[in-house]
Amino acid sequence: MSIVKLARPEIQALTPYDAAAQVNNTVRLNANESPLSSSIGNFRRPLNRYPEVRPQRLQAALASRFGCRANQLLDTRGSSEAIDLLIRAFCIAGVDNVLTSSPSFEMYRHFAMIQNAENIQVPTLAENDFAVDVDALISACTSNTKVIFVCSPNNPTGASLPRTKLLRLLDARQNLSAVVVDEAYIEYGTEDSAVDLLDQYPNLMILRTLSKALGFAGARCGAVVGSADAIEMLNAVQAPYALATPVVECVEDVMQSAQLALAEQAIAGVIAERERLIAVIRDFPFVKKVWPSEANFFLIRVDDAELVMQRTAEQKVLLRDFGCSLPGCIRISVGSHQDSKRLLGALETLVEDRL
Repeated sequence: MSIVKLARPEIQALTPYDAAAQVNNTVRLNANESPLSSSIGNFRRPLNRYPEVRPQRLQAALASRFGCRANQLLDTRGSSEAIDLLIRAFCIAGVDNVLTSSPSFEMYRHFAMIQNAENIQVPTLAENDFAVDVDALISACTSNTKVIFVCSPNNPTGASLPRTKLLRLLDARQNLSAVVVDEAYIEYGTEDSAVDLLDQYPNLMILRTLSKALGFAGARCGAVVGSADAIEMLNAVQAPYALATPVVECVEDVMQSAQLALAEQAIAGVIAERERLIAVIRDFPFVKKVWPSEANFFLIRVDDAELVMQRTAEQKVLLRDFGCSLPGCIRISVGSHQDSKRLLGALETLVEDRL
């Protein structure tokens, strides 16, 4: 069954915005554009003209990067926009629900609240390294569970979902729920992308982003990947001209092979620095636990999180306190070697306090 059949009826009937035609080497008097071309910025496309409704060169480049066909991908303003599109498309307000593990990326719950869709959270256990219990996820589903989000590697725990568990979830929820695998951090882990499962599982959707491994967080560019008919439906939901011309052009440029080669080197460097930091930080006496991670961050538990946050802030090093959901836990992103030096210097002052 097509996953589109799970969407809200009014979304199934929606057609994309009928934008003004864009034809090269023509006089464009059909889109209410200004004839004044801005001199600001050195762009290949003039800023007085609307960008492509859906930039095809960018779509092709991202599809090549992520291993899917162009008609299986929709460019989005970061993967956060894709989360919003999916929940709005599939969940009837006040009726349907979104299922997630917990703790996980907070934007799943945030966009569910905006749509007035219930968010059912299935806890994971710290003593099991926050491994997702797929059987518990399946059991928690109701007849109104339209979207299941699985972040792999997970934010903030760094744990990945093994392929065998994902297959069990996809099989159990065929024709019932869209299973969305958020692969924002996959370049830092050992699990392969689920993209090769698209043709086998029409209920599978995948989120990708350029914000992490490619270092383009400021560009706000990501993608949602899925069956061609599901992507066509989301295309109708997304606003036209979603990506600005400067974003389109800078991302087209970063998709060139030389830039991707540099990104691969940077990824390897982050992974090595992550493991080095974990090995050092776990030996600090105030650190009670460091969880393994397959992302560009890792989670620790300390005996006084407030003091650790205060001391690192004094040294102009900002960490993320997860005490509200995970008491005593702090998430540390992996930066440059110099960033790590500043961090470790701040943490060493806490050891000196104990002497």
